[in-house]
Amino acid sequence: MYILGISCFYHDSAAALIRDGEIVAAAMEERFSRKKHDNTFPHLAIEFCLRQANITGDELDYVVFYEKPLIKFERILLTTLGTFPKSADLWRESTLTWLKEKLWIKSILQREVGIKSDKILFCDHHTSHAASAFFASPFKEAAVMTIDGVGEWTTTTLGRASSYWHDDDDKHENKIELFYEQRFPHSLGLLYSTFTAYLGFRVNNGEYKVMGMAPYGNPIYVDKVRRVFHQNEADGSYHLNLDYFSFHYSTSQSFNTKFTELFGPARQPEAEFFTRETNPERSAEATAMQENQRFADIAASIQVVTEEALINMARYLHQRTGLNKLVMAGGVALNTKANYRLLNETPFDEIYIQPAAGDDGGALGAALWAYHVVLGKPRKWIMPHAYWGQAYSNAACREFLDSRGIRYESFDDNDDKMLDVIAEELTNTKVIGLFQGRFEWGPRALGNRSILADPRSEEMKEIVNTKIKFREPFRPFAPVILRDKAPDYFDYPDIEKHEAPRYMLMVSPIKSDKQAEIAAVSHKGTGRLQAIDEETNPRYYGIVQRFGEATGVPVVLNTSFNLRGEPIVTSPRDAWNTFYNSDIDLLALGSFLVRKDEL
Repeated sequence: MYILGISCFYHDSAAALIRDGEIVAAAMEERFSRKKHDNTFPHLAIEFCLRQANITGDELDYVVFYEKPLIKFERILLTTLGTFPKSADLWRESTLTWLKEKLWIKSILQREVGIKSDKILFCDHHTSHAASAFFASPFKEAAVMTIDGVGEWTTTTLGRASSYWHDDDDKHENKIELFYEQRFPHSLGLLYSTFTAYLGFRVNNGEYKVMGMAPYGNPIYVDKVRRVFHQNEADGSYHLNLDYFSFHYSTSQSFNTKFTELFGPARQPEAEFFTRETNPERSAEATAMQENQRFADIAASIQVVTEEALINMARYLHQRTGLNKLVMAGGVALNTKANYRLLNETPFDEIYIQPAAGDDGGALGAALWAYHVVLGKPRKWIMPHAYWGQAYSNAACREFLDSRGIRYESFDDNDDKMLDVIAEELTNTKVIGLFQGRFEWGPRALGNRSILADPRSEEMKEIVNTKIKFREPFRPFAPVILRDKAPDYFDYPDIEKHEAPRYMLMVSPIKSDKQAEIAAVSHKGTGRLQAIDEETNPRYYGIVQRFGEATGVPVVLNTSFNLRGEPIVTSPRDAWNTFYNSDIDLLALGSFLVRKDEL
């Protein structure tokens, strides 16, 4: 049985195909269209999924959309009517957009996928999130938390999920019970996004930049944040003081004048960020430095308030369910610093977060919900990795290189030798673009579309940020480490037993005696680590293992293989363009190695 899940028309459009309850393929549209955060109908991602399964649209048993458009339209209409005339522009823009395409999802699916209307299903947005996490997890029963900006009306849910056999009638029962919800406009996700915009970053794109800025500040504005956000610690419920916000009636601004009167003038987009800690040599620019420190302190404050809000909700959820396993999804579940605190400061002993936790993952969740809940099919699959995108054969890589007349070294018959060379070049401070296998599902590069570098010197962080990624110098890089070595470097209890570190979903403290040893991936003493094993990705593991044998440090710097403002690379052409237009030293393309100094 084939079921295709689809998410689109908000941000991060995607498609995911399952066969008998197991993933066949999953990808965001941006990887093919090359338009970052592409929100259009995912034609190319759907084509890829069907091609990967070697089927056509009319062979699908069901197509499932990740939310219910009519209910979402209801929310937009009622919200704009309730805030009129301030919402006049929002009313005009929303009405045009919805009447053009968003109201006609069923017709679009019939036309574009080639499937009959009786095979099209619609899943509630937050149920899609919940299903994406629970049915990919190793748990038979778990508490559920979903948190994002907004779905139809819902912004946060708490609940429980379970899968059981009933021996008396040999029936398999899958349940997702979401017993609590927070509704728009009260949203923890939109609160964080408002501060993202205030701090000069793009909403639904720059939230992780706020997380990166926060460690350079002190949370001295927590009391001010709590004037705009109030939470009942007993049950985790919360509400926003809407006097400070405009996202519920404006098309362009999420905060208003009262907000800036409280927190001060907003940071200008693309403004340079430096503080006494990041750039002490610029102390002569005292005024700018002082203003940047204010922004860092505000970032630290909203981060702390977000973490504490999630902790309060998780504690209540544990009290309500009595369960020790937690699954999470929704964009806020990608707040990696908060996730670590949830694991260590709540009664839950294990947390599973679906690696594509945002709206892209809703496509997978919708398909899994249809298979397990609607159709009642038994579970037999646990997500083993995140490599569900398109692969390119060695023949395809060679054909591309030959077509461009690019000089390369071939390791077709000696993969071990290639890994030895890559590891050796890393020890010589060379930066490597690694392109292999199927690209990753979700926003993280996990070793198949990665840029790798030596983590041992602070200088490497600056080199990769300024000469290769062309991004803000305060942004951190991720340490990738052999799974069995992770306890030696990270203060993360039982790290080798947990799934979250496999997908870079936790920021963990680095042990104090190891921070200087891996300075390029130590972000104020922490790292968003990836712990890897040989079975899941043998080539990636082999590189880190060899680097560790050569240096005594089983850690490599990992960042996504892309330039600033671009999606992570998909094809050999994309990899070559990124390599050529940056200071990456070597390109490992399949079994071929291209050296910049030999071009």
